Amino acid sequence: MPRPGKTHQGAAARFVVAEGRYQKGNVFRHRAGKAHLNTKKSSSRLRRLKRTTLVSKSQVKSMLRLLGR
Repeated sequence: MPRPGKTHQGAAARFVVAEGRYQKGNVFRHRAGKAHLNTKKSSSRLRRLKRTTLVSKSQVKSMLRLLGR
């Protein structure tokens, strides 16, 4: 049985793999653009940036490899 790889700590801080009945295996990330210069952005835009979103399907395999899965 192959040994699992080490977890990439930068990826572990940025991505989370959902566990549970309905979201199992989905990789979530935070949206970009909310770190600074927020006073000029509208409230609705900031609320939208606050939510998490799914990593695109083309990148899920590489994200799971970085997370040691």
